[in-house]
Amino acid sequence: MISPQPQLPAKPPANTRERYVACYFDIPYNQSGCGRGYGQRNKAKLQEFLGRKNLDRHLDADEAIVLGASLHAANLSDGIKLNRKLGMIDGSSYGFVVQLDGPDLVNDETSKDLLVQRMKKLPSKMFRSLKHNKDFKVSLSYETGGALPPGVSSYKFAQYAVSGLTDASDKYSSRNLSSPIKANLHYTLSRNGILSLDRAEAVIEISEWVDVPKKNLTAQNATTATPTISVDVGSGNISEGSTEKSGNDNMNSGSRINNTSDSNLGEQSILDVGTEKKLKKRTFRVPLKIVEKTVGPGKSLSEESLSEAKIRLAALDKKDADRRRTAELKNNLEGYIYATKEKIESSEEIGKVSTDQERRSFVEKLEEVQEWLYTDGEDASATEFQERLDLLKIIGDPIFFRLDELSARPEALEQARRYFGEIQQIVTSWEKNKPWLPKGKIDEVLSGTDKIRNWLKEKEAEQKKISAFSTPAFTSEEVYGKVFDLQDKVASINKIPKPKPKVEKLIKNETESDGEKANKNSSEESSEKEPAPEESSQKEPAAEDRVESSSEKEDAKTENHDEL
Repeated sequence: MISPQPQLPAKPPANTRERYVACYFDIPYNQSGCGRGYGQRNKAKLQEFLGRKNLDRHLDADEAIVLGASLHAANLSDGIKLNRKLGMIDGSSYGFVVQLDGPDLVNDETSKDLLVQRMKKLPSKMFRSLKHNKDFKVSLSYETGGALPPGVSSYKFAQYAVSGLTDASDKYSSRNLSSPIKANLHYTLSRNGILSLDRAEAVIEISEWVDVPKKNLTAQNATTATPTISVDVGSGNISEGSTEKSGNDNMNSGSRINNTSDSNLGEQSILDVGTEKKLKKRTFRVPLKIVEKTVGPGKSLSEESLSEAKIRLAALDKKDADRRRTAELKNNLEGYIYATKEKIESSEEIGKVSTDQERRSFVEKLEEVQEWLYTDGEDASATEFQERLDLLKIIGDPIFFRLDELSARPEALEQARRYFGEIQQIVTSWEKNKPWLPKGKIDEVLSGTDKIRNWLKEKEAEQKKISAFSTPAFTSEEVYGKVFDLQDKVASINKIPKPKPKVEKLIKNETESDGEKANKNSSEESSEKEPAPEESSQKEPAAEDRVESSSEKEDAKTENHDEL
């Protein structure tokens, strides 16, 4: 077990002192006894051991990052409760001064006012006030004698023109001013360390005699304050339950006054004694106009300079785009040369679709372009790279197309024949499960299949007669196109829905008007043609029966309704 108070050995040689101290500080906190009391004793022993009065304290960059991160995490954490806010604050890297310039204002080194001290907390807001009644200018500068930011040669970095103060002074100068006119300036130091003038205002204080109502006096105080009005408080006319009111004539003649009403029973009477003059101070705040005139490195570009800069940037962007395109085309040309030479040397199938002379001449052309690429083509333009690449593709693309078709065409033929077999199964399924499909549509599918099959036979026979070194009679893409068209036609027929069954419509009962028309027509026909009486007698009861049946149904419905 380690003792809470480490015992220092005898004084080691001078060359091992620092190493010893380092080893001492490597002892964990809970083992070295570095509490409040032990810490002081350890410090005294170290001072005695090293022969120094003050011990050095250092914080390197890595330790500073770790310490800052830990303190910031402690501030953000909800699980760690701190007695006080720990952490670090940002400070201004530079000191800033403000200088005013205008009528009746001194403009020299003595007039500069230190507005922001170096390492002032960020962000911050400042306020300055001056007694002045004319428009003026405000200049912001770096503190003289201090370090300037990189690339900055002038101490002054911003200038503002404050206007509106002269007009406000002329407007209120005829009034009774209680104090000189002042201008308040409000500055802001942002979190990024940028100082700016936010707003300005004129402050005018005026003393005026204004009419204010006199203080309301009770009836008891009114006898001494207004001798023209006599109020008899003890006469009993002003009481708690009194509702009697005297008129204006009685008040002018000196009679008793009673101003109590039913709504304020139990309170003392109040008198309206008019207004009086009183001296009051009024403050007016007039916003002032601020126009920024930035100078130095932060000055805004003029319209002409801005347009010229845009033109230069556009030209630079075009050069960058051309450079990227040139590099890309050069890389494409180089890659095509290497990939093509490797394919010609490694592929055994390429001999079936090209002659030895054709391959030899193509390789020679590739080597010629490759040599040009590393000699005269180092500084060539993008157009030249593209032209060389197109010339090589004109020679190589037909060869590689025949090479690809050598394996792609048989595969396409195999898939087409497989689908022809599926067509027979599909048609059989239609006849069994979907008898409503139009027979003409099904015949179109079968005839289309026969046409494609015959076309393939003709093309295969033609391809056998053509050399493999020439353009093929047909391609795999043509085969897939015809098969896909046939598949679309089959899918469209397969989506034809089953027709809905026909529903016989019930014979509607004829209305009375229709019955009358039928009777008229039957009477006219009987007058022209004399039908057999038996037939007419047979038809009439049928109509009557229908009417009776309908009436019976209505009666049944009404009876059911009555029962309900």
